[in-house]
Amino acid sequence: MVEQQAIDSGVGPAPTTVERKSDLELVVTRVFNAPRAAVFKAWSDPALFRRWWVPEGAGMSLVNCDMDVRTGGKYCLEFGTGGSETMAFYGKYLEVVPGSRIVWTNDEGEQGAVTTVTFEDQGGKTLVTFHERYESKEALEEALGGSAAALPQQMDQLEKLLTA
Repeated sequence: MVEQQAIDSGVGPAPTTVERKSDLELVVTRVFNAPRAAVFKAWSDPALFRRWWVPEGAGMSLVNCDMDVRTGGKYCLEFGTGGSETMAFYGKYLEVVPGSRIVWTNDEGEQGAVTTVTFEDQGGKTLVTFHERYESKEALEEALGGSAAALPQQMDQLEKLLTA
């Protein structure tokens, strides 16, 4: 069964759509009022990425953001809540097509997903499709209750960055 939810934040020209495609797949889409090159850069430049990836008010910050965005490159995103303990998310880039596509692994656990983000020109705007495929139904359920729930807010923050 496909579950779909459009979340209209009022910030961008179009809502963020979150759709459960199957027991293993999640797809999030959003049209940004910015050229494809600018949107791709916001996903691939660590200085820009760290400005929008962490949801505001989440009580955490991105204390380390290492991203070698190229096919075969690696990334490590380390989050902190103000104390000495941090949580790291890391993996490798399986495919990077500048301006068009980024595919990476999420290697921090046994149930890691493979994430594919595509960037499609829509007459000066950009359709971003964020697709995650999980190893199990349980891993998808966990993501839906955690990190995936923040994606609409993250997309709103990206829209703000792109229009600033």
